[in-house]
This record gives sequence, C-alpha cells and structure tokens, in this order.
Amino acid sequence: MPKVEITVPEHLEMQIAQLVEKGEFLNREEAIEDLLSTGLKAYKTSGPIEEEEDPGLGEDGMMGHDDEYVF
Repeated sequence: MPKVEITVPEHLEMQIAQLVEKGEFLNREEAIEDLLSTGLKAYKTSGPIEEEEDPGLGEDGMMGHDDEYVF
C-alpha cells in the first residue's frame, strides 16, 4: 500500500486521537484510512457542494425591485 505524508491542523489530530482512545479505531493509521475513505465515498456520491445564490433573489429585493413582489 502506498504511503502518504500529510499535515493536519492540531484540532483534527486531537479528534483522531480521541476516536482511537475511545476504541472506535485500533490505531491512528486505521482511523485516518477509514475516515479518508468514508469522506471520499461521500464526496463521490454527493459531489462538491456549490453555494449558488438564487438568480431571482438579489439584495435589492425580488427580481431587482425594491420592496415589490413580482409574479
């Protein structure tokens, strides 16, 4: 199996360590492999999350009109 070296923020390392301490995983390597695999499967299933603003609603009100409802 290929080896990969990554750097993660301290808060993620702490969360992984807690999961191992609680017995959710046998060790850090298993935890990281399983969590990464699960994340990739979720990403592949749902795809990237794109925040798109509704083109019909703007900051100026509906359809560009101030304080008016356009039907």
